[in-house]
This record gives sequence, structure tokens and C-alpha cells, in this order.
Amino acid sequence: MAAAVNIAFESPDNLNGLTPSLQRPIDLVHLATQSKGDKAVEVEILQIFARQARGCLLAMSAGRGKVEVKSAANRLRNAAMAVGALRVVAAADLVEAKGATADSMATVSSAVLEAEHFILKLAR
Repeated sequence: MAAAVNIAFESPDNLNGLTPSLQRPIDLVHLATQSKGDKAVEVEILQIFARQARGCLLAMSAGRGKVEVKSAANRLRNAAMAVGALRVVAAADLVEAKGATADSMATVSSAVLEAEHFILKLAR
């Protein structure tokens, strides 16, 4: 009887398992929560994000001063946070912290490109 009680109240073995939603470029669970499950709204939000992300990348690469680069990185971070693009959020944070260095720009460009490819696959 004691063994059955111990098994019933132990934490599950898969407590720290992978969550597929967090492994994707866009957190679809977060997006579904934001759009209240409406697929048409999700697609529209993702397309708006893709356009805005491209614009922010252009602004960061053409940014003449640190303030302009930080502002563009902050806009990108907020847009990515709204759709659940967590890798883009992390990359934008890196640009905000370090500025538009070659490494940080490569990281943010890669994250945005990955998110855009994922959005294009979903839109098919």
C-alpha cells in the first residue's frame, strides 16, 4: 500500500520533457491564445509580423546611430513577443545590448529568416 501511495504522489518522469511549441520558430500555442483560435487572424498576424520584421532589419542595418538601432531592435522585439517568435526576441535583445555588430546582426537576421520560412510553410 505504501508503494502505491508513493507512486501516486511522485512527480512524473516527463516533467521536463520537450514542448513542441517552444521548439518551433513561432510559438503556435501563444499565437492561438492571442488570436483566440481564429486561423484567419493568425495568418494575418503572422504576415504583418513578417513585413514588420523585414522593416526592422532594414532599419537596424541602415541605422546611423545607436539610438536608431536600439529603437528598431525594440520594435522587432515587441512584434516578435506578440506572435511568440521567441528566438527573434532573444536575437533582438542581443542587438539592443551589443548594438549592430556583425555577430548580433547575423543572429537576428538568421532568426527572422527562420521565422519567415516557418510562416511561409504555414501559409501554404
